[in-house]
Amino acid sequence: MSVDYKAIGQRIKEIRKQQKKTQEQLAERISVTVGYISQVERGVTKVNLDTLSEISAVLDEDIAYFITGTAINTPSYMQDSLNDKFTSLNYTQKQILLELLDVIQRNYE
Repeated sequence: MSVDYKAIGQRIKEIRKQQKKTQEQLAERISVTVGYISQVERGVTKVNLDTLSEISAVLDEDIAYFITGTAINTPSYMQDSLNDKFTSLNYTQKQILLELLDVIQRNYE
Protein backbone atom coordinates (compact mmCIF):
# COMPACT_ATOMS: atom_id res chain seq x y z
CA MET A 1 0.00 0.00 0.00
CA SER A 2 1.48 3.30 -1.04
CA VAL A 3 0.96 6.67 0.62
CA ASP A 4 -1.32 9.02 -1.33
CA TYR A 5 0.45 12.34 -0.77
CA LYS A 6 -1.92 14.15 -3.10
CA ALA A 7 -4.90 13.09 -0.95
CA ILE A 8 -3.04 14.12 2.21
CA GLY A 9 -2.38 17.54 0.69
CA GLN A 10 -5.99 17.95 -0.38
CA ARG A 11 -7.18 17.13 3.15
CA ILE A 12 -4.75 19.65 4.64
CA LYS A 13 -5.97 22.30 2.24
CA GLU A 14 -9.62 21.47 2.95
CA ILE A 15 -9.22 21.77 6.73
CA ARG A 16 -7.05 24.89 6.43
CA LYS A 17 -9.67 26.60 4.27
CA GLN A 18 -12.52 25.53 6.56
CA GLN A 19 -10.68 27.27 9.37
CA LYS A 20 -10.13 30.34 7.15
CA LYS A 21 -6.37 30.08 7.56
CA THR A 22 -4.01 31.07 4.78
CA GLN A 23 -1.02 29.12 3.56
CA GLU A 24 1.08 31.95 4.94
CA GLN A 25 -0.39 31.56 8.43
CA LEU A 26 0.12 27.80 8.42
CA ALA A 27 3.67 28.13 7.09
CA GLU A 28 4.55 30.68 9.74
CA ARG A 29 3.18 28.53 12.57
CA ILE A 30 5.31 25.51 11.58
CA SER A 31 8.36 27.49 10.39
CA VAL A 32 8.34 26.48 6.73
CA THR A 33 7.91 28.46 3.53
CA VAL A 34 4.61 29.20 1.83
CA GLY A 35 5.98 27.42 -1.22
CA TYR A 36 6.47 24.28 0.81
CA ILE A 37 2.87 24.37 2.07
CA SER A 38 1.69 24.89 -1.51
CA GLN A 39 3.71 21.90 -2.70
CA VAL A 40 2.41 19.71 0.14
CA GLU A 41 -1.19 20.68 -0.58
CA ARG A 42 -0.75 19.84 -4.27
CA GLY A 43 0.97 16.54 -3.48
CA VAL A 44 4.16 17.62 -5.21
CA THR A 45 6.25 17.26 -2.05
CA LYS A 46 6.13 14.28 0.29
CA VAL A 47 5.40 15.61 3.75
CA ASN A 48 7.28 13.82 6.54
CA LEU A 49 5.55 12.63 9.71
CA ASP A 50 7.10 15.28 11.94
CA THR A 51 5.85 18.08 9.70
CA LEU A 52 2.47 16.41 9.28
CA SER A 53 2.25 16.19 13.07
CA GLU A 54 2.96 19.92 13.35
CA ILE A 55 0.32 20.70 10.71
CA SER A 56 -2.09 18.45 12.56
CA ALA A 57 -1.47 20.34 15.81
CA VAL A 58 -1.88 23.77 14.21
CA LEU A 59 -5.10 22.74 12.45
CA ASP A 60 -6.28 20.82 15.55
CA GLU A 61 -7.06 17.73 13.49
CA ASP A 62 -6.17 14.11 14.12
CA ILE A 63 -3.10 13.19 12.07
CA ALA A 64 -4.86 9.98 11.07
CA TYR A 65 -7.47 12.04 9.23
CA PHE A 66 -4.82 13.48 6.92
CA ILE A 67 -3.41 10.03 6.19
CA THR A 68 -6.61 7.98 5.93
CA GLY A 69 -9.39 10.48 5.37
CA THR A 70 -11.12 9.33 8.56
CA ALA A 71 -10.44 10.41 12.11
CA ILE A 72 -9.90 7.26 14.14
CA ASN A 73 -11.56 8.68 17.25
CA THR A 74 -14.97 9.00 15.60
CA PRO A 75 -17.82 6.51 15.90
CA SER A 76 -18.07 6.22 12.11
CA TYR A 77 -14.45 5.06 11.89
CA MET A 78 -15.05 2.30 14.41
CA GLN A 79 -18.31 1.30 12.75
CA ASP A 80 -16.73 1.21 9.29
CA SER A 81 -13.74 -0.71 10.56
CA LEU A 82 -15.94 -3.26 12.34
CA ASN A 83 -18.13 -3.67 9.26
CA ASP A 84 -15.10 -4.24 7.03
CA LYS A 85 -13.61 -6.81 9.35
CA PHE A 86 -16.94 -8.56 10.01
CA THR A 87 -17.66 -8.83 6.28
CA SER A 88 -14.36 -10.57 5.67
CA LEU A 89 -15.05 -13.32 8.24
CA ASN A 90 -16.48 -16.71 7.34
CA TYR A 91 -19.71 -17.96 8.93
CA THR A 92 -18.02 -19.81 11.80
CA GLN A 93 -15.83 -16.82 12.64
CA LYS A 94 -18.89 -14.56 12.67
CA GLN A 95 -20.63 -16.91 15.11
CA ILE A 96 -17.61 -16.90 17.42
CA LEU A 97 -17.37 -13.12 17.28
CA LEU A 98 -21.05 -12.70 18.12
CA GLU A 99 -20.65 -15.03 21.09
CA LEU A 100 -17.65 -13.02 22.29
CA LEU A 101 -19.61 -9.80 21.96
CA ASP A 102 -22.40 -11.28 24.07
CA VAL A 103 -19.87 -12.19 26.79
CA ILE A 104 -18.37 -8.70 26.70
CA GLN A 105 -21.79 -7.06 26.95
CA ARG A 106 -22.85 -9.22 29.87
CA ASN A 107 -19.65 -8.62 31.82
CA TYR A 108 -19.28 -4.88 31.18
CA GLU A 109 -22.81 -3.55 31.68
